[in-house]
Amino acid sequence: MSNQAWLSRSFNAVWHPCTQMKRHEALPIIPIARADGIWLTDFDGKRYLDGVSSWWVNLFGHNQPRIKAAIKAQLDELEHVILAGFTHRSVVELSERLAALTGLGHAFYGSDGASATEIALKMSFHYWKNLGQPEKCRFISPENSYHGETVGALAVTDVPLFSNTYAPLVKPGIRVPTPDARLAENGERAADVARRAARSLENVLAKQGSQIAAVIVEPLVQGAAGMAMYDASYLTELRRLCDQYQVHLIADEIAMGFGRTGTLFACEQAGIRPDFLCLSKGITGGYLPLSCVLTTDTVYRAFYDDDVTRGFLHSHSYTGNALACRAALEVLAIFEDEQVIAVNKEKATSFERYLAPIRARADVRHFRHLGMIWAFDVVSARSDFATAFFAAMVKRGALLRPIGKTVYFMPPYCISETEMAWLCAATQEALDELNQANSRFATENLPLP
Repeated sequence: MSNQAWLSRSFNAVWHPCTQMKRHEALPIIPIARADGIWLTDFDGKRYLDGVSSWWVNLFGHNQPRIKAAIKAQLDELEHVILAGFTHRSVVELSERLAALTGLGHAFYGSDGASATEIALKMSFHYWKNLGQPEKCRFISPENSYHGETVGALAVTDVPLFSNTYAPLVKPGIRVPTPDARLAENGERAADVARRAARSLENVLAKQGSQIAAVIVEPLVQGAAGMAMYDASYLTELRRLCDQYQVHLIADEIAMGFGRTGTLFACEQAGIRPDFLCLSKGITGGYLPLSCVLTTDTVYRAFYDDDVTRGFLHSHSYTGNALACRAALEVLAIFEDEQVIAVNKEKATSFERYLAPIRARADVRHFRHLGMIWAFDVVSARSDFATAFFAAMVKRGALLRPIGKTVYFMPPYCISETEMAWLCAATQEALDELNQANSRFATENLPLP
């Protein structure tokens, strides 16, 4: 069956996420038939380089043989069992492995990033309630934060496109200034911006700390804010302030965990341990939905009681799914066996070299890099820049999905030097194409092609 046939069926039957469906009347959805390594292939045989790891989840490439084999082996033993009153080998081994890697004692499982945020927020509030402090029920997050789109998560998400519509349903959190290094004033460094942001947070905690359950933060990179990167000293100060004012620190590493920032977990670069660590996306290498919230033994003990209502009764049917846990265990084994963090450092050096011409462009601002993430902001008068750039890259056979006027690369770790060079060249071509169209649009007000 052709692309067109699948496109028509999908448009008539599927409501796609994060999408105004009417836009696909002009920009067709791309039906994908198969994938291998860093490449997606449609039903007409055209290939697309997956430059964003299929929404940041695919760590080691599509059709990865080790993860596939692990899932198949688990399928022959156990596909799923209720985790209330039962347990199984894969969930126990995964929990032990994550505890050893993070220093956090107990793991609570969900299905996706937003559910991990919900779990952490509820668990933090319930902890304080169990300690006789139910007034600690508010949450702080930096400006431009993104933590998911369920109702609780929207309270700590500061992206108006997602949150404004549902404002009547949401108990708003408290916003504090972002440590985004792009806000540096003349003569300032990223650490200076982080220091300013930390001082603002301290002012809020000094006044309202008795009402605050937790501060939630995306460590080192605010993804949906346009890959806003900041100095690790902000996390160090955040840990100190949370301890001083007796509030929890929730680290949302849903997107930035599992090597994206250059260490297995971003918090490692600040030398801190959060009270709650939220994981998802790359945890299964992009194979199955799974999320996890790790927390301290201190938090766990506050729920351990004869009284059922003091227990954490949050649940969903597929909690700790055996297939997903087995995939996650294999992901961790690949990191260890193949020295992924060290290999990625070498790849990042190569990618930087290929990106040098883009960094030097007159229309590029705030070029930034951390681990296996690269981003830059484009100077463009086009209000439709993100859509136009996406279409220009698809035409060339690549998947890049800008956030506003921020172009970013977050490829699977299996990307080769040849693929890096090709992707950078295609990006240059797309920027040139949009520049030319932008000039015509600005001077002649012609319809965009």
